[in-house]
Amino acid sequence: MNRQVEIKLPLMEQFYTLQGEGRFSGKPAVFIRLAGCDVGCVWCDVKESWDAAAHSLVSIDKIVEDVLKTSCLFVVITGGEPTLYDLTDLTLKLADSNIKVAIETSGTNELKGHFDWVTFSPKKFKKPLNEYYSNSNELKVVVYHLSDLDWAKEHAAKVKGNCEFFLQPEWSKMDELMPEILAFVKLNPRWNLSLQTHKFIDIP
Repeated sequence: MNRQVEIKLPLMEQFYTLQGEGRFSGKPAVFIRLAGCDVGCVWCDVKESWDAAAHSLVSIDKIVEDVLKTSCLFVVITGGEPTLYDLTDLTLKLADSNIKVAIETSGTNELKGHFDWVTFSPKKFKKPLNEYYSNSNELKVVVYHLSDLDWAKEHAAKVKGNCEFFLQPEWSKMDELMPEILAFVKLNPRWNLSLQTHKFIDIP
């Protein structure tokens, strides 16, 4: 008799809040933050998520159970870098409960799972896979230097389909970079401004 293996993932934290940035800013969402990262952005504000071994392995059944304790029907899987893991079973279990699933990724690994929304946020620290230029719903570029504006355009030129474009100032550089970002968006109206609104109102 075959015994089903319990699937576990390194979970840093799971919490119910509002999406703070990008396309779904202001939307209630359960965040599932997985530990482990192969990118390592110098300005990352959750560096404690990088070491997968520092966080407990949690079964996907427990993760889904805790989502269902809320009234929320929208989940965001983030990290760290969540594409380090095969998320097929987790996302299917969430879908079985009529929960929409989004993922935020730097696009450094093959996307494994069933997602309703893919936010592709490429980083200079590790080259993304080409598949993300054709399977993403949202291109979100974090601007840390003014040179990132030209870099954003390079990525946008590779994107296929009806992907939405967002520029987001890195939090510590927001005041410095905002005038240039606003001017860029006005000159390139396919782009939208994304702000980390959760930080303004002090929620997770």
